[in-house]
Amino acid sequence: MANRFAGFRRLSLRPLVNKSPRSVAGQVFVLQVAVVVLLVACGVLALALQSQRDTNAEAKHRSVAVAETFAHSPGVLAALQTPDPSKILQPLTEVARKAAGVDFIVVMNTHGIRYTHPLPNLIGKRFVGTIGPSLAGKIYTESVHGPLGQEVQATVPIKDPDGKVVALVSAGLKVKNVTNQVDRQLPIILGAGAGALVVATGGTALVGRRLRRQTHSLAPEEMTRMYEHHDAVLHSVREGVLIVGGDGRLLLANDEARRLLELPADVEGRHVSELPDLDPETMELLVSGREATDEVHFAGERLLAVNQRPTDRGGGPKGTVVTLRDSTELQAVTGRAQIARERLKLLYDAGLGIGTTLDVLSTADELARVAVPRFADFVTVDLADAVLHGEEPAPTATDMRRTSVCGIRDDHPLYEKDRLIDYLPSTPQARGYGSGHAELVTDLSTAPGWQAQDPERTKEIIEYGIHSLVVAPIQARGIVLGMANFWRSKQHEPFDEEEVSLAEELVARAAVSIDNARRYTREHTLAVTLQRSLLPRALPEQSALDIAYRYLPAQSGVSGDWFDVIPLPGSRVALAVGDVVGHGLHAAATMGRLRTAVHNFSTLDLPPDELLSHLDDLVGRIDQDEAGTESAVDVVGATCLYAIYDPATRRCLMARAGHLAPALVHPDGTATFLDVPTGPPLGLGGMPFQTAELELPEGSQLVLYTDGLIEDRRRDLDVGMELLRTALAGHPDRSPEESCQDVLDALLPGRPKDDVALLVARTRALSPDRIADWDVPRDPAAVAGMRDAVSRKLDEWGLTELGFTTELVLSELITNAIRYASEPIHVRLIRDRTLICEVADGSSTSPHLRYAATMDEGGRGLFLVSQIAERWGTRYTPQGKVIWAEQALPAVVEEPGQAPADAALPDEGAADRKH
Repeated sequence: MANRFAGFRRLSLRPLVNKSPRSVAGQVFVLQVAVVVLLVACGVLALALQSQRDTNAEAKHRSVAVAETFAHSPGVLAALQTPDPSKILQPLTEVARKAAGVDFIVVMNTHGIRYTHPLPNLIGKRFVGTIGPSLAGKIYTESVHGPLGQEVQATVPIKDPDGKVVALVSAGLKVKNVTNQVDRQLPIILGAGAGALVVATGGTALVGRRLRRQTHSLAPEEMTRMYEHHDAVLHSVREGVLIVGGDGRLLLANDEARRLLELPADVEGRHVSELPDLDPETMELLVSGREATDEVHFAGERLLAVNQRPTDRGGGPKGTVVTLRDSTELQAVTGRAQIARERLKLLYDAGLGIGTTLDVLSTADELARVAVPRFADFVTVDLADAVLHGEEPAPTATDMRRTSVCGIRDDHPLYEKDRLIDYLPSTPQARGYGSGHAELVTDLSTAPGWQAQDPERTKEIIEYGIHSLVVAPIQARGIVLGMANFWRSKQHEPFDEEEVSLAEELVARAAVSIDNARRYTREHTLAVTLQRSLLPRALPEQSALDIAYRYLPAQSGVSGDWFDVIPLPGSRVALAVGDVVGHGLHAAATMGRLRTAVHNFSTLDLPPDELLSHLDDLVGRIDQDEAGTESAVDVVGATCLYAIYDPATRRCLMARAGHLAPALVHPDGTATFLDVPTGPPLGLGGMPFQTAELELPEGSQLVLYTDGLIEDRRRDLDVGMELLRTALAGHPDRSPEESCQDVLDALLPGRPKDDVALLVARTRALSPDRIADWDVPRDPAAVAGMRDAVSRKLDEWGLTELGFTTELVLSELITNAIRYASEPIHVRLIRDRTLICEVADGSSTSPHLRYAATMDEGGRGLFLVSQIAERWGTRYTPQGKVIWAEQALPAVVEEPGQAPADAALPDEGAADRKH
């Protein structure tokens, strides 16, 4: 405003002052001509607009008249009650339309379905326009884009004798027809305007001539003063205008400036410093004369946006022009808009920041953190204790666990985190929990129900400065899971009703995430419990391997990783590691089935390749049985590695089905990956498995693992294998337990994304003095000699008391081998945790246990063996079979050759009596 004012002064005043009176009159003439032209143009425009308005009004009046006339025409109600109103009304409307000079008459029912229309194909379709007012009994006119184009139409109701609206009539004109009428009147209007322009220009010329004659005696100073006053006094401006002279005196104040600054009537001519009740900052600005742009100053209770510019930029008089604009209401609206933006931003951030994990505690913490300090000074979240364990909450606000506390300070007296709280029924927490609606307490000092919960602590809370509370139930699927408590202290105003809605919206966004986390916790707990129940709970006792293991579940869900340690006859031990493809309960259940199958197949003492073949068939049947079900996509196969270690020979047989190669740490500390032939994953079928046989030095560490240990999105598989080899190498004296931990520390610094099973087994070897074996000729007379040899060996081992039963077992097994089998026949005794008797022969025919009848001469031998031995069985070898039996050792067994000093000498005739 200031710039425009100063510019106008430069353009209009100075040329008039410096020019002669004649040139001044010439400019006045030009100005008058321009004004006349403008007035004539405005008049023409006004006439055109008036003509168009009158024409539109006439069109609307005609439409209303036609519509009302037709609506009250006799026979219309009777036609509407006929089965086919269109048949009667269509001809009538067409005749009436042509007679009335309108473009259309449409009769419709109360749903807007046409009975008539100039275009018959539109009959039965919905009327284009507003029918609500007419259904209420009113006449409604409007301009719409209808089937005939842009239309001006009037809609009136058709009422029955009872005054009920039973139908509607709409009549109208096309806008182009109305426009055509305006266009026909336009030449007349333009002609009249041209005539008026000629007459006005002539009059202006006469006035100009008279003005030129009269201005010869007018002094320039008087003309300058006149134009200054006329330019400066802008009474119609909605902004306040002040003109301050170079000496600081107020030269002009318009009406708006007087109102805004509450200036007295005689203010002009007074110095700015003498103005009453003027804000000191505003006074300083007016006196300084500096430029200002939208500076905010106070004027009583108003906020004024002040602009100031100098007036002497073009050589004019020294001073300033000031504009004042009242921005009080704008400031209030801006403040409310800012609050609304902040609340929307809070909800937006809550949507992004809450529920990032499927953990109940983390989600509660996210809810508390997002609201502090933007909405509340302190936030506490209380959840039903059952929710933390994935269960459904209780119906009352008891056993509430404080799961999160967040605030602007840490020295608050609110209940601490992890505290178990039982809220009294009078508290807002209990009321909100029971009703499912938020509770507002604007003044905690006057809330006896809340204070009854803990009078001493509530007194501390009030003295601390916390004065207002909103309790919002955390509710999902109609179930209240807990409460979010929003507290405000003396730094902020109390909560109001609008903020209660914001709290409910904020908590509603968190409630779904907390419920999802609760349900996930329940499902995850069930799945993990199932998975752990399917894994070994403790390692079996055995002497062949020193074993340590680790099993780490994934971050989310459960998987099908598993391992097993299975003692086998002959002091041997089977190791198994596998991984079922997929995650979830189905993978865990399938893993349990495979582990059970491995146990069952291991009792048959099958070699690794045959055992994997049976597993392959089992997985294939599982996939076939579940084809077409929802779980079919979860499991498409599995991997497995199966190894058998014999401490007597230090030989290890192993085969793998799609599994990663095991690692071996040699006694000197070097680590390598064993070259075990790779077979296809289980479930694919069609390819045989191959067994590798290795001799492992005593003290070697065999490392079996699943792919979760070495696979990672950030590195290649080869890199993970090399990291594993590096972590295993260089520590020959490290125990398996230490090896497990060091490997996990090196390869998995954080929680794994996939399940990890790791098994480290250090090999042991049975010393030769614990093994005795003999070759037996195929001669029944050799049985007596074997009994003597076995008896001596048992005496040597300090197992004399097992002599009789052992001789009886071996006699039966050797006799069967001599009678029914083929050579070579070999006998082996192993003294380990049990006494193991083995008879090997070259036949693959296995004896079967049966119950002999009273008069049968045979069939009792194996029955006696099964009764004497703890376990017995048969295993097949490439050369034939081995029949074995195990007996428990006495409670105290001395090492061979270390009998107690006071032990009685053996009875030399005992062996003969046993025979």
